[in-house]
Amino acid sequence: MKHTHRRYNPLTGEWILVSPHRTQRPWQGQEEIETLDSKHAYDPNCYLCPNNKRANGDKNPDYKSTFVFINDFSSLSSEQHNENINISGLLVGKSEAGICKVVCFSPRHDLTLSELSDDEIIGIVKTWQNEYALLGEEKFINHVQIFENKGSVMGASNPHPHGQIWAQETIPMEPLKEQLNFEKYFETHKRTMLKDYVKIELQQKERIVYENGSFVILVPYWAVWPFETMIVSKNILGSLLQLTDEQINDYAEIINILSRKYDKIFNVSFPYSAGIHQSPTDGRNHPEWHLHMHFYPPLLRSAAIKKFMVGYEMLANAQRDITAESAAELLRNIPV
Repeated sequence: MKHTHRRYNPLTGEWILVSPHRTQRPWQGQEEIETLDSKHAYDPNCYLCPNNKRANGDKNPDYKSTFVFINDFSSLSSEQHNENINISGLLVGKSEAGICKVVCFSPRHDLTLSELSDDEIIGIVKTWQNEYALLGEEKFINHVQIFENKGSVMGASNPHPHGQIWAQETIPMEPLKEQLNFEKYFETHKRTMLKDYVKIELQQKERIVYENGSFVILVPYWAVWPFETMIVSKNILGSLLQLTDEQINDYAEIINILSRKYDKIFNVSFPYSAGIHQSPTDGRNHPEWHLHMHFYPPLLRSAAIKKFMVGYEMLANAQRDITAESAAELLRNIPV
């Protein structure tokens, strides 16, 4: 579609406005020279590097691969309270318990996912599996959100390669939207929504960026962010715990490839927020769930020009100029 149109997101039940006539190319070839100070493999002032002290006084071990610890500034506490407010159904508040963890991807201070080997990323995936299982076994934990904020523009407070895990009592709003729509679709079709969606994308090929035996990278038809992507499993997997050894290898490879493609768009370390959506840990069976990972990068035409949600988008509707198809074509053609 070459003219202004709306696209429906079946995962959330929301719409996006697409205005492809506003721009014919996603960027003008501009590249940026990074102004960050050169980084070193070890930073004595970094609270995430091995053997260094953190803010609470604890000393990090001399870790060699991944390292996980309870966030020293957790947004959620495992201490459970029963404090509720409900005034006429208009002023409503409920206590929320949870656990926040930090996952250091590597002891090296100067690397990102795109610079790690497949074997190192395999170690990260296995750490994610272990933490999802451990946290999900807690009776009061019903959702485990694994995510990474890469780059200061996305709020990362430390350049050391790391992600976070927030586990909590309730299912947060974004995965809850998917949960409700996945359930409706499964009840009607007896198949997962993403299984059918990936089948369509693999047939059309327009929005496919890369695929291997187990996973596919695609730009969603309903993408909001300029170079938004999803990694989706080809087979129905409810969570990371269902991955076979071969699928773990494929998952690591495809994360590595996407990270490297991102870095080559504008020849900078590409910022994004990324997170894994998988089945809740509420003790119920969830045949409607299908493992996938969202990547939301903010860059638009260069490392200096970003996409902001302002004006119309804050008050009315999400909107984009670059079509999902043109973004996918650019990413697809980047050699890694």
